[in-house]
Amino acid sequence: MTSSVRSPVLGGLVLAVVACAPSSDESRAAGGTGGPAPRHALVVDETPTPNVVRVAVGSADHTTLVAALQAAELVDPLANVGPFTVFAPTNAAFSRLPPGTVESLLKPENRSQLVQVLYHHVTTSALELSFFSEGQSLNMVSGGQVVITRRDGDTYINDAKVLGSVRASNGWVHVIDGVLLR
Repeated sequence: MTSSVRSPVLGGLVLAVVACAPSSDESRAAGGTGGPAPRHALVVDETPTPNVVRVAVGSADHTTLVAALQAAELVDPLANVGPFTVFAPTNAAFSRLPPGTVESLLKPENRSQLVQVLYHHVTTSALELSFFSEGQSLNMVSGGQVVITRRDGDTYINDAKVLGSVRASNGWVHVIDGVLLR
């Protein structure tokens, strides 16, 4: 009797693993060479709401942020369950940094510095905009803090204005008009 109980469970597990593995055609269609797909491509997100990474990837205004996440190898960690609140600078926000800053941060030899900059945009809680109050401090994954202010009905994280918010399956993405530096 024990073997009949294990067999369907084991068979279902094997079927689930095989069904989740991408075929060579799927890998090629995703831009691969037929080899293994990137690990984040295997993250199964069956909710109709995308995770924080998919929110950024789906936004034409966040291509610089996505490139930075890829260079810092943070796509997989942020695609996990979370919860996360990500303050996502727009491309325009990155373009206001001193000339050459983004290009320098994206170099492989500056990965640890890039990781710290990106970690300063993430907290490990799912915080919607209504949670924030004047003068509130948030601890960021970087080990630093940011301060919330309210002006004329708008919310600011340090000096970056929140332009909009998107609920994600593993937290919140708050679009901001500045890059949070310490």
